[in-house]
Amino acid sequence: MALLVQKFGGTSVGSTERIERVAELIIRTIQAGHKVVAVVSAMAGETNRLLGLAQQIDPKAASRELDVLAATGEQVTIALLAMALIKRGYPAVSLLADQICIHTDNKFGKARITAVDNQRLLQELEQGHIVVAAGFQGRDFEGNVTTLGRGGSDTSAVALAAALKADECQIYTDVDGVYTIDPRICADAKRLSLMPCSHMLELASVGAKVLHSRSVEYAALHRVPLRVLSTFKPDAGTLITYEDDVMVLPTISGIASQTGVTLLRLQQLSATQLQQVMQCLAELNIETDMLQQDGEWPQQLTLSFSLATADLSQVTDAVQKITENSLVSLHHPQQNLAKLSVVGVGIKSDPILLAKIFSILHDMNVQIWLMSNSESRFSVLIAAELLEKVARALHQALVTTEN
Repeated sequence: MALLVQKFGGTSVGSTERIERVAELIIRTIQAGHKVVAVVSAMAGETNRLLGLAQQIDPKAASRELDVLAATGEQVTIALLAMALIKRGYPAVSLLADQICIHTDNKFGKARITAVDNQRLLQELEQGHIVVAAGFQGRDFEGNVTTLGRGGSDTSAVALAAALKADECQIYTDVDGVYTIDPRICADAKRLSLMPCSHMLELASVGAKVLHSRSVEYAALHRVPLRVLSTFKPDAGTLITYEDDVMVLPTISGIASQTGVTLLRLQQLSATQLQQVMQCLAELNIETDMLQQDGEWPQQLTLSFSLATADLSQVTDAVQKITENSLVSLHHPQQNLAKLSVVGVGIKSDPILLAKIFSILHDMNVQIWLMSNSESRFSVLIAAELLEKVARALHQALVTTEN
């Protein structure tokens, strides 16, 4: 008998018919002799609908109240799924984050899980119940409702699996595993049966939507066995492995992309102001990438970095407060950009591979706004309208042709 945490995303529970199908899938797992904790998201589109209501009331609504509102979506789904299981004769109990005691910090909208109590979960499992837990949400030290950000239900599932020392955390979604590229972009995408956790973390952090990056971070920290499967075509899916050395790894694991990216450039910064800007971003819990600093130290510095366009207004307001009454200039943000990343083994130490990538970009007359490089990833910031065309070309040259 295994203890499995099974997470079902918004598409998987997007209608009552799909919720009924998920109930049947869980029951098959129970009939195979396993115990199940199911973690579910809000129904597809529901979180956007709720936040749209908030926009109608106040476009700059308090982040605490936005979390109170957004967290209600999962409460609906867990109740409906529990009903579907009970109707079929299987005892189930739905639990919200505060009933489980999922503790987070107080960064509303992007909270991080700090601890998970397992007492209530173990008690319900001991009584033979299927636990249906709300993903995406938690409680801070003051008891406020918090949410974990887009894709946060993945992190909820991994956190529960870690707290329970589950045999496996299974992420059910609308794709049947991890691919070398988004199949919707490229028909030649290849599904991988195994994926090193280090590579999955890179792919998730640069836009691969199959797993949320924080969930992979949490899984790696606690060594949670993680598998990606399809709700609609269940099979073995893709297993995220921690044993890189026992695998014969391809040079390129995958190509990921991220849209909705903006380039921000600050000029005439002092070293002190640069530090203040970075501290401000940390306090706002804003994720930045592709940082580049140049200029003359310590008074004539230029800082360029990419960030999610959704965070732009918040960041520019904060930066202007830091740099007011100074000579710092905030260049008009370059929007409508996309980040395209190649993830694999030894990328930084392979000049031939990098030359090949640059040759492809040059031949396609692609302007590179920013770039970054690490041992396992190379990323470029390019115009969003070129993204799919360039991604297909890179996949054809680096993945399809090489295999």
